[in-house]
Amino acid sequence: MSERRALVQELKTLGTSERLACGLVGLARRHRRYGYRRITALLRRQGQRVNAKRIYRIWKSAGLAVPRKRSRRRRRGPAVELLQRAQRPNHVWTYDFLFDRTESGQVLKILIVLDEYTRESLALRVERRLLANEVIETLGQLFAQRGAPEYLRSDNGPELIAQELQSWLALRGTQTVYIAPGHPWENGYAESFIGKFRDECLNEEIFRSTAEARVVIGSWGWEYNQVRPHSSLGYQTPAERALSSVCDSMPVVSSVTQSVARGGHRLNLPVVPVLGGRSDPHPAQEGLDRCTHALSRRRRHHARERLARPQEHPEHSCLRSAHQ
Repeated sequence: MSERRALVQELKTLGTSERLACGLVGLARRHRRYGYRRITALLRRQGQRVNAKRIYRIWKSAGLAVPRKRSRRRRRGPAVELLQRAQRPNHVWTYDFLFDRTESGQVLKILIVLDEYTRESLALRVERRLLANEVIETLGQLFAQRGAPEYLRSDNGPELIAQELQSWLALRGTQTVYIAPGHPWENGYAESFIGKFRDECLNEEIFRSTAEARVVIGSWGWEYNQVRPHSSLGYQTPAERALSSVCDSMPVVSSVTQSVARGGHRLNLPVVPVLGGRSDPHPAQEGLDRCTHALSRRRRHHARERLARPQEHPEHSCLRSAHQ
């Protein structure tokens, strides 16, 4: 390579690195509590082909390291998997409360509801006070949208062990799973979410009113589901995990068929069924149409392949059957 071409290549590389560094710093300023791995996932989501080691070098040279919190040594308890592990969406939900304050000192009580399988934040209700009837109201709205989960995990807070709430859940076929008192690790998904929620939202914001808190927290909840890559999901977002779970659960072949005439032959092609038996819309409903279209396209491709093959004459088939 000539000296001039080497110089041009070096300048191009320098320009790319500078643009990457600018984009990296911009994302880091917008998401101040994200580490370099999560920022790398966001850059890849934008279509950039980047290497995590290169991002780490730029990250370190720019002084963007997120301060680590000192972890306290805690007593180990039984794993969540031993209690009731979520096997699919809408199988196990968990809910809990946490508290914050406005600038004037007013107490904010926040109800969180999560799907343990997809890690989706299903509800973030912000009120001055929340009792069992408000919890029932929130769960009723979620049940109407998504259906009732099989299990609902929680601690032993007075609102969550209220007889009114337990009776309401029993009528809808949802079993309650209460953790042992003083064992927060048994509700690990809720505790992990609360830690992220505090670190990335509550500790970063000053709320002047309850209404402002609802708007800001609602915006963070949407970003958590739709934008924020989740490390335990392979840096998918919870919404992507929910969508992929729906696509994986859709049958490729249905027992219901339709007869299609083409080129003098009749083929029985499978019909894409309605998603099995759910009367309530799934939160990833927009993605179902894409899944259905992809499955239909695949079936059309297989049908064209079958039509392209040489077809056996019916008389030959009858003769072979008689010979056998």
